[in-house]
Amino acid sequence: MSRFLQILFFALIVRPVLLVILGMNVRGREHLPKKGPAIIAANHNSHLDTLTLMALFPLRDLYRLRPAAAADYFLSNKWLEWFSHNIIRIIPLERGGVKKNPLADLEASLDKGEIVILFPEGSRGEPEKRSQFKRGVAYLSKSRPEVPIYPVFMHGLGKALPKGSWLFVPFNCDVIAGPAMHWPGSTTDLMAMLEAQMNDLAAKGHVPSWE
Repeated sequence: MSRFLQILFFALIVRPVLLVILGMNVRGREHLPKKGPAIIAANHNSHLDTLTLMALFPLRDLYRLRPAAAADYFLSNKWLEWFSHNIIRIIPLERGGVKKNPLADLEASLDKGEIVILFPEGSRGEPEKRSQFKRGVAYLSKSRPEVPIYPVFMHGLGKALPKGSWLFVPFNCDVIAGPAMHWPGSTTDLMAMLEAQMNDLAAKGHVPSWE
């Protein structure tokens, strides 16, 4: 039942909003993973980010997409917890948690052949401003070096639905996907590669500066 509801939600609500109201423009779609295990690493400005990334995939593939999300927010009430588990199918992460291995659930998802969606910045930042990437994505890649990482840069969603707001603003949005990256042998090198890829994708999109 939850799989059917998930498909309905994305087909009848998410995709029409993104395509009609926000006018989403996608480039580099051919670079997106066709199967798992895989990691998608994207910048993070809006609650729309996760829905947008998931909407890039065929409806039949939604169930293998697993976004990592903060447990303290997405499990904060019963309705949101049900929605997060059954429609978005998040992997809840404890921020500042005490788990011996905070990557365990992400690793288990990859071991099942799923596609994990990560936001290396952590929490949402200021609209259209990138924050420094945290090293969690590198540690995950180190633990599963055979799993490719797909960088995705998004622009406009931070203005369409900024942090702290639930009011849509019809800004055009761009999503630019880049070719897969692979574990280079060190966390420092991977973080440098990811930063360079994001800068390159932003440059390809001719992203303007927001005032």
